[in-house]
Amino acid sequence: MIRPLLASVAFLSNLLAIDGAQAASEVAPPKAAEWRTPPPENVVVIDTNKGRIVVELIPEVAPGHVARFQELTREGVYDGRTFFRVIDRFMAQTGDPDDTGEGGTKKPNLKAEFTFRRDAATPFVAAAAPAGTEVGFLKSLPVVSQAWNWAEVTSDKKVSAWGTYCPGVIGEARDEDVNSANSQFFLMRQPYPSLDKRYTAFGRVLAGLDVVRAIKTGEPVAKPQDLMVKVRLLADIPATERPTVRVVDTGSAWFGAEIARKRAARGADFSVCDIELAVDVN
Repeated sequence: MIRPLLASVAFLSNLLAIDGAQAASEVAPPKAAEWRTPPPENVVVIDTNKGRIVVELIPEVAPGHVARFQELTREGVYDGRTFFRVIDRFMAQTGDPDDTGEGGTKKPNLKAEFTFRRDAATPFVAAAAPAGTEVGFLKSLPVVSQAWNWAEVTSDKKVSAWGTYCPGVIGEARDEDVNSANSQFFLMRQPYPSLDKRYTAFGRVLAGLDVVRAIKTGEPVAKPQDLMVKVRLLADIPATERPTVRVVDTGSAWFGAEIARKRAARGADFSVCDIELAVDVN
């Protein structure tokens, strides 16, 4: 069975004190110059029987996984695939051509991309610096990184970083072999940092997290009926029906203020998963 590891419920319960929606309506929206428009080839529109999910792929963190996802999407492999393993307060898994959790495509398995190297040009925006690390965002993806001062002593003048499993993060499923990922993936319903550096994270839900959380649960799902009806890259959707997708620029003043608000509200309990991105999908 290809699956992400499930940590204890007791451990998870300590991670769920998130107040992301609180007072969101009280904050002025980003100004026109503070929005970012993701490249359409890196935006995935997943139309399910429960509604639409919009995902941004982040090739900077896992280029091989992003390329495979784009390839399978364009080949129609994900159309009609069921959500066969869905665990409340954890994740929803899909992407198996056999809809069993045991299958994959005939393409070669993917090499793990659990971490990546970031340099001074990487568009990483720090939100906090706990215990010699930095946590923040690379575009829409929440990321944990070695502290930047370590770059002074590394041969490539870079530091290691990795996507962290906040709600909405998309990760690639695998079996015991770390290089066994192929086509199956999962969408996080809740935060689960125990998956960090053990499963490749390569994007995040921009819109439709409520849809992800509405999918029928089960391990496996009994008679799964919830499915991805159609999966397309934004670049491939005809202009007449293509949605417009914008997300706040994490380097903007608006986002800096949002980080400050959340840190003040959460205090010692602050987590990068507390920060919600402003997103505009029409």
